[in-house]
Amino acid sequence: MHTFAAAGAAFLICVLWFDLMFDVQVRGHFGDAVPAPALASISAYYRRVTREAWPMNRLIAVVMILTLLVILLEIVFGSYNRWIGWISLIAAASAIGLARMRTIPNASRLGKASDSAEEQSRLARAIYKDHLYCLAAMSLVLVLQLSAHARHSRHKEVPVHATPQSAVL
Repeated sequence: MHTFAAAGAAFLICVLWFDLMFDVQVRGHFGDAVPAPALASISAYYRRVTREAWPMNRLIAVVMILTLLVILLEIVFGSYNRWIGWISLIAAASAIGLARMRTIPNASRLGKASDSAEEQSRLARAIYKDHLYCLAAMSLVLVLQLSAHARHSRHKEVPVHATPQSAVL
């Protein structure tokens, strides 16, 4: 189970990394509006990923759901430290919930590029902050799941003991 949860978290981290490559363009612009070329770049990216990438953009939602499901199954059936599962679930659910409730609608709206420059700037900054939170939360999930997997794997190893010389004779 840990392997699947870690794989889901790693996939979502990769998606966030690509999003952040565009989101970082809002940094360093402290005025009311992000410069038009940066807004156009960010807006075009979110238009592609929220509207034009169908059906591949649905894969992200599927991975989100499966990751949560696997973590829930770990909690229900796991024989390891339950705190790993609970913290993983809280971190993943908070990031995925934030993405579903706020980030994706904001990205879709920004992808339309129909708002004023100030509103588009606000949306772009909100998306950037959301993605930073999601990156931290999913990184926590990945670290916890990998450590649980490593801990679980060590307990399954059978130690090899040297045979005493007296037993050989």
